[in-house]
Amino acid sequence: MLFPVPPVAEQIRIVSAIQDTFSKLDSFNALQSEQIVGLTQLDQSILAKAFRGDLVPQDPTDEPAHILLDRIRAEREKTQKAKKKTKRKKKN
Repeated sequence: MLFPVPPVAEQIRIVSAIQDTFSKLDSFNALQSEQIVGLTQLDQSILAKAFRGDLVPQDPTDEPAHILLDRIRAEREKTQKAKKKTKRKKKN
């Protein structure tokens, strides 16, 4: 079987082009790794700001979170008690 082989100068050019492409891929992979680390840090900083309440302007007239949560719990308990009473009435 005969295989066509390009001239040596063409072979050298092909190898050089392939090596250049691999070099660029290595650079892209390194950049991608850096970007992943940066995104992880960005996620953490956004979450930290969110928990501190720094993402949006705060309304000074808003009630503190613990008071709001207490009010929500009380409303849930009241709703659950009302549901239990209606279930008992239906059984009778």
